[in-house]
Amino acid sequence: MALEVQIYARNMDVTDRIKDYATKKVSKLGRFLNEIDEARVDLAYVKSARSAEDRQVAQITIRGKGFILRSEERSNDIFAALDTALDRMQRQMERFKGKRQHGRKNGKSAAEVLAPATEEVEEEGMPIIARRKQFVLHPMNEAEALEQMALLGHENFFIFFNANTNAVNVLYLRRDGSYGLIEPIVG
Repeated sequence: MALEVQIYARNMDVTDRIKDYATKKVSKLGRFLNEIDEARVDLAYVKSARSAEDRQVAQITIRGKGFILRSEERSNDIFAALDTALDRMQRQMERFKGKRQHGRKNGKSAAEVLAPATEEVEEEGMPIIARRKQFVLHPMNEAEALEQMALLGHENFFIFFNANTNAVNVLYLRRDGSYGLIEPIVG
């Protein structure tokens, strides 16, 4: 089964040559990791980049059950940026595969561990929420959350379902370079 690749462009036209090249190269990532659900390629031309060498941007995002991997590279040529992003993605996939083999092994599925979603209550007079984002929380321990935070390139915080405490936690980067963990308690 071939991996379906979604290609999106910003501030540039995607020619058939670029589209075919990206599709051909990214679809081969399925060989490295079998559980890929979605592959997305974002191509952009950033006119305001400081250097002309950084104007063409290629970002690859791979989603699967329990993981999201992302790589981004910049170059003066979109093909070079795409090749470098692919190389980085392959290294991330190999590293992820190696770490995952030493995983939880508790036998519980994500559906068994996660609690059902709660309904939202909206009150009048409250500020308008401009954007809502939903994502699936997969159970992981703190070490896995740190790794996922690094793989995604999230620099400030990461929300995860802690498999050890069966609660949603927030991992964040402190000003001194260490990490903090918020463990909410329902009162």
